[in-house]
Amino acid sequence: MTLTWLEGMRYKLQDGGTLFGPVPKAVWQRFFPVNEANQIPEVLAPILIQYQGKNYLIDAGLGTDKLSEKQRRNLGVHSESRLVESLAELELTPEDIDVLLMTHMHNDHAGGLTRKTETGELVSTFPNATIYMTGIEWQEVREPNDRTKGTYLKENWEAIQDQVVTFERKLQVAPGLTMIHAGGHSRGMAIVKLDQADDTMLHMSDLMLTHAHKNPLWVGAVDDYPMESVAAKQEWLPQAFAKQWKFFFYHDPFYAVLQYDETGSEIIYHLDREVEPLTTWSDTQDKRLPFA
Repeated sequence: MTLTWLEGMRYKLQDGGTLFGPVPKAVWQRFFPVNEANQIPEVLAPILIQYQGKNYLIDAGLGTDKLSEKQRRNLGVHSESRLVESLAELELTPEDIDVLLMTHMHNDHAGGLTRKTETGELVSTFPNATIYMTGIEWQEVREPNDRTKGTYLKENWEAIQDQVVTFERKLQVAPGLTMIHAGGHSRGMAIVKLDQADDTMLHMSDLMLTHAHKNPLWVGAVDDYPMESVAAKQEWLPQAFAKQWKFFFYHDPFYAVLQYDETGSEIIYHLDREVEPLTTWSDTQDKRLPFA
C-alpha cells in the first residue's frame, strides 16, 4: 500500500476549545499550540491509498468552492481545497478514484464529495467510485437531528446517493484494508485499519482529532456522542499501543503518522506534515510529545 496525504484545506479553528471539549485551556495548551486569538491550527488531509491496482480515498475534504463568505469566516479558512490538484500531481483525476472510505459524513469530511458545475448544479466529484460508510451513518445523514443538521448537508450527499454502499459492524474492503464501526464522534463513524505483513496502521478518524487526544477522556465538543467516543478509545488505544500499531491522521497539522512505544508514553516513529502549521510551538507547550 502506498499512502499519500492530499491537500484538503488549512484553517485556523476559531475557538481552540472546540477540539478539547471539557478539558480546560490551561491544561490542553500545554500539549497543543494556540495563538493570541484562541485559534488552533488544523488541516483537512484526505488520504489516498494506492493498492492492488486501485485508488482508495479516505474522506473527501471540505470542498471550499461551495462555501459562502460567512462560512469561510466562521471556519477560519486559510487555504483552498486542492484535492483535485493534488491528484493531478500524481497524474490522477477524480474519475480515477475507485473507492471512497467515508469514516463519517460531517461537512469537513464529506463536503468534497460533490462539486458545482458551471451552471450551478451539484454533481459527484468522484463519479466512478463506490462510496462505503456504515448503515448507521447513512441513516443519520438523511435523517439528521437538531444537533447534526448543520453538518449533514444535503448538498454533500444527494448527488452521490446512488454510489453509496453500506455495512454494519465491519467491512473488508480489500485484503488488509478494513473499515470498522466505532461510533462516538458521530453515531455511525468508522475507523480504518491497514495490515501489511507485520505492519499495522490505524486511522481513528475524529476519535483522535490530533495527537494531543491520546487520552481517552479528551474528547472534542464536536463529538455527537462523547461517552461512546471515550468507550471506543478505551477499546482501541491499549491494543494499538501494546502491538505498536502506527496511527495516521486526517486533521493533525504537525504529524501524518505516529507510532508509540508499548506503554503509549513515548514516540518511536513519526512522519511530519510537509506543510508548515499555521501556528507553531511555543514555550507554553511544556507537555509536548516525548520522543524516544
